[in-house]
Amino acid sequence: MDKDNFRIVFMGTPEFAQESLLRIIEEGFNVAAVITAPDKPSGRGRKLQESAVKKFANQKNLLVLQPTNLKDTIFLRELKNLKADLNVVVAFRMLPEAVWDMPKKGTINLHASLLPDYRGAAPINRAIMNGEQKSGVTTFLIEKEIDTGNILLSEEVDISDKMNAGDLHDILMEKGAKLLTDTIYRMISGDIVSVPQQKSTHLKLALKIHPEDCRIPWENDVQSIYNHIRGLSPYPGAWTEIQIANGEKFSLKIFSAAYEKESHSFGTPTIIKDTNKEFRISVPGGYIQILELQMPGKKKMNIQDFLRGNSIDEWEIL
Repeated sequence: MDKDNFRIVFMGTPEFAQESLLRIIEEGFNVAAVITAPDKPSGRGRKLQESAVKKFANQKNLLVLQPTNLKDTIFLRELKNLKADLNVVVAFRMLPEAVWDMPKKGTINLHASLLPDYRGAAPINRAIMNGEQKSGVTTFLIEKEIDTGNILLSEEVDISDKMNAGDLHDILMEKGAKLLTDTIYRMISGDIVSVPQQKSTHLKLALKIHPEDCRIPWENDVQSIYNHIRGLSPYPGAWTEIQIANGEKFSLKIFSAAYEKESHSFGTPTIIKDTNKEFRISVPGGYIQILELQMPGKKKMNIQDFLRGNSIDEWEIL
């Protein structure tokens, strides 16, 4: 079968998925439809916002479906009528078997890790938060248990000490889009072998990030704290609670930092204002230097701009 007659239904929602859809279209594959999340209210005006994938699909005049219930009989009938040879999933949601088992070639998923490690919702954040030096992208066949299906292709990517989650996201987004189209080409030609994932009791998981997970663990060592901050930047952002002399408390988000390993006699964590252009926080094994932060209700600021208009002399980290 040639790619003109090979019908693909694409499923995805965020920017990460949009890049894959772009690549699929540029390669000339036959996209029968795009399935994405329903529009959601956002912002102060609570206006309905379209997903990145929907906006892009509409620009390309592709058929867009936005089911609220993937088990709905009307949706399943629409999906069946598309006569897809393959479903392609990138950053979507868990599919019922009635959906993933429908196409002749099944359903493939692009995942932002080297499976079987970092199965789950937040593989990019968790890899950097854990101080990993390598990550990657994997295509695999969807089965009943999430992120456990047979692996098709994978590609490894190095993680530098300076890289944050946003940097890794962008690299894996591009690498993943190419890996995905390579996978589709090889599925069409029949030149691909699926391999079961290795079984292990020591797998690293990519659990969903909750607000409390973003609190900076100042009791940890300096390297771990640094990894925590960069692993949550630019989204959702690491935070800490600050108290000033009058007892007022607020949450401070920290998006960028540097670290220095050094012995010291300061309490931890203690804010140390070195000059009017920088401040450090003493932590076990060294110092965290804050480079970019955000006060409640304010925009992100680099530390020099922030210190020109704010005093931290009475700040205490809780």
